[in-house]
Amino acid sequence: MHVDMDAFYASIEQHDFPALRGRPVIVGGGLRGVVSAASYEVRRYGVHSAMPLWQARRLCPHAVVQPVRMARYVEISRQVQAVLHRFSPRVEQASVDEAYLDATGLERLFGPVDVLARAIKQAVFEATDGLTCSVGLAPVKFLAKIASDRDKPDGLTILFPEQIDSFLHTLPVCDIPGVGKTFLENLRGLGIHTCGDVRQRPQSFWERRFGKAGVVLWQRAQGLDPREVEPQTPPKSESAENTFDEDTLDKDVLRGWLFRQADRVGRSLRRQRLCGRVVTLKVKYADFKRVSRQMSLPEPTCATQTIYEAGCRLLDALDLVRPVRLIGLGVSHFEEGRQQGFLPEAVQNHEQEVRRTRLDQTLDALGGKVVRGRLFVPRDDS
Repeated sequence: MHVDMDAFYASIEQHDFPALRGRPVIVGGGLRGVVSAASYEVRRYGVHSAMPLWQARRLCPHAVVQPVRMARYVEISRQVQAVLHRFSPRVEQASVDEAYLDATGLERLFGPVDVLARAIKQAVFEATDGLTCSVGLAPVKFLAKIASDRDKPDGLTILFPEQIDSFLHTLPVCDIPGVGKTFLENLRGLGIHTCGDVRQRPQSFWERRFGKAGVVLWQRAQGLDPREVEPQTPPKSESAENTFDEDTLDKDVLRGWLFRQADRVGRSLRRQRLCGRVVTLKVKYADFKRVSRQMSLPEPTCATQTIYEAGCRLLDALDLVRPVRLIGLGVSHFEEGRQQGFLPEAVQNHEQEVRRTRLDQTLDALGGKVVRGRLFVPRDDS
């Protein structure tokens, strides 16, 4: 079973602010930002997630733009996850607004799968005070995800085993999760439009042509997906990024954003009790060309200052060839339960790193009541 919340961010905004109900709502921020979520009312104008905000405003000038409130979305997401765990011991959270659930054998407790699905939808509706989800059921994960998108919003689609062959024969390859824009263009160049087209050639052809991605494509066209529902899949990375209202070449400005991002990433890592060994800097120029740089730390860390200093080192080593429109900072290669290490030269000794970690933990415990000086924005009470 794949459970997908409907227009999650936008629906929460409409729930929390009743005046927005029935109105076109965009969740995003900044003049140069992108659409994080779009209500169904605004989608009628062609607005969709990941679209540049300026383009969305042009398509629907009267749309209401709400800032991203991630803490609120995570709060509701946890309520949804709690509901799903009441029905199955095997729940895999795929993102903040979607999850897979292993429904094997649950008919003994809840009846047929359609009854189970409706019970989950109702339980989610009640737990979130009125938010809806769409549910897809199928023998394998990728088909369940496709099914959940078939009848949005508030939908329920079930693909029984005997229906899979005919369903796949006409299924567009663009509907298969993981088939991106470039891959799709290559497939269309070969005259491939549906899974039925893929089936006309053997697995060996697709492997020679596209390697591992080709093998996965062939498997999906046959309805094969060996992946199981994996409860509590650990995250592989944690990152933050910002798109600027105006492009900049000022590295002092960029360092200021890196500190904000290091603080966000560090807080998230500490909350999850994770430490990462690799720090990654991401830069997007005004012409949309992207570059990234990485460095490995001697020991895994979750200390804000250590992450920040690593990001600054990467930035200082980067020759900015043109103005920057976006910068991002991330940490990966996690190790749980490790003590934070230190960067040579940046941190003189282990005791200093320990002090940094204690400071971070103290600020975390204060829940935002006290902030670092670099992050403080005076309130205008005039």
